[in-house]
Amino acid sequence: MTVRIDETDRKILAELQRDAGQSLEDIATAVGSSKTPVWNRIRKLREAGVIGRQTVILDAEALGFEATFFVLIRTSEHEADWQRKFLTALRERPEVQEAHRLAGDIDYILKVRVRNARAYDAFYQALISEVRVHNVTALLSMEEIKSTNLLPLET
Repeated sequence: MTVRIDETDRKILAELQRDAGQSLEDIATAVGSSKTPVWNRIRKLREAGVIGRQTVILDAEALGFEATFFVLIRTSEHEADWQRKFLTALRERPEVQEAHRLAGDIDYILKVRVRNARAYDAFYQALISEVRVHNVTALLSMEEIKSTNLLPLET
């Protein structure tokens, strides 16, 4: 379903990105509208798939997850069965926050959030026991400088 997004929709989406937990009244005030039209627009955007599920962003460090690793994976395996096993292994591991298939020398990059280096090693050992990979390089993030899910909605 294709949906047209106008300036008011963009304002609503920006408000929801900023804080999806704010009241409908607050969103309506921020975009210069009333609650019912804003609610109808939000419903339309949800039905069109523009708005996905809503979640809460947790503070990983406050919960003891102090290490973020970016894991570069090269594989010589490209068969459908291997890919299915690999994707299943990634999806079943909550430590994997993101996984991307890449063009170029590296086949996959993972963002892995764990409590410490020992927890990363346990993750790594479990992963390579399930699927064969040619080469794995783990890069420890020393500092998170920017992290956002916000899309630039300017026209």
